[in-house]
Amino acid sequence: MQVLRALARPMLASIFIIQGYDTFRRPEHVAARAEPVVRPLAERVSVVPAKTEQAVRLNGAVQMVAGAMLALGKFPRLSALAVAGTLVPTTLAGHRFWEEDEQASRAQQRIHFLKNASMLGGLLIAAGDTAGKPSLAWQASHAAQARRREAELVARTARAAGQRGAKAGQAATKAAYRAGSKAGYQAGRKAGLRAGAKAGFRAGAKAVAAAKAGKGSAKTVRASAKAIRASAGAARSGAKAGR
Repeated sequence: MQVLRALARPMLASIFIIQGYDTFRRPEHVAARAEPVVRPLAERVSVVPAKTEQAVRLNGAVQMVAGAMLALGKFPRLSALAVAGTLVPTTLAGHRFWEEDEQASRAQQRIHFLKNASMLGGLLIAAGDTAGKPSLAWQASHAAQARRREAELVARTARAAGQRGAKAGQAATKAAYRAGSKAGYQAGRKAGLRAGAKAGFRAGAKAVAAAKAGKGSAKTVRASAKAIRASAGAARSGAKAGR
């Protein structure tokens, strides 16, 4: 394809280089024909000179320079687009076959008009030729798709991380609850045993003191037994509270 482009570009640009040079040097040859096109175009586009000869000379210069760049392969897409832009007013000014009265002249001008239209098609193809490289539109679309894929990947990663974090938090909560329950149970049990032991020791001491004093009646014995049961109940209550 590189060899084909190297041959086709000079062939396509040759007529524009020659005709552009001739028009640039002798604009008066085509100024009369270009008058109906240049005048309304100059009124709408400020860069177009108001004088017809200057506009024709400018058009020929663009064809000559852009055609040479296209033939040499320098900025070929931009060069082809520039030549295509100059070919439209040239065709409308020089080959208005619908205004011809004679049949032979009309047929000849129609042929030239269609020839220029064919060259315009070739220039547009050359302007769109990327030489096998991705076009700007494709690059923009590909970049947008890549950004969407990256965003989706980040979102999936964030969701997965959030789920793992939630599971880890639940496991930590359960472990902390179990550890706290076990520690509370052991602390309550120890406190209940200590309280029961103290109460039993006091009741036993009172019973011993009463027996020594000769007051070990049945009523005192019952009171001692009641105190011992109370101490045992306190110990059980302390153990339940630890749970």
